[in-house]
Amino acid sequence: MQGKVIDVTLDTVVGEVMNMKNDGQRLVTFSTYQEGDKIGILYHFDKNLETTHLRLLADMDKPIPSVSGVYFAALLVENEIRDQWNVEFDGLVLDFNRTLLLDPEVTQVPLVSNVKIEPKK
Repeated sequence: MQGKVIDVTLDTVVGEVMNMKNDGQRLVTFSTYQEGDKIGILYHFDKNLETTHLRLLADMDKPIPSVSGVYFAALLVENEIRDQWNVEFDGLVLDFNRTLLLDPEVTQVPLVSNVKIEPKK
């Protein structure tokens, strides 16, 4: 990965994303990975063909602050992460409740092999 990488925490991620927006950065997408029992999220930004990435490493069982209040389009990526990794986002502007990409009867979390969920009613 090229570009500048800035480490953020649950307490600083929304503020740093706001700083990126105020600087004229374009939100490109997120990348997600698992590191042990933690989830890593890379927030990718671009300005004048130079990339900057915010790196968050968080517990998978704790809600992550949503950045969809800063960049509305982030709601799509955050809902996808919720579908695929069963991670909650606190303050998500539009929550599809794990049905953006998945049918309601899906009980196996696609990217986390040892996590099952109750079917939606």
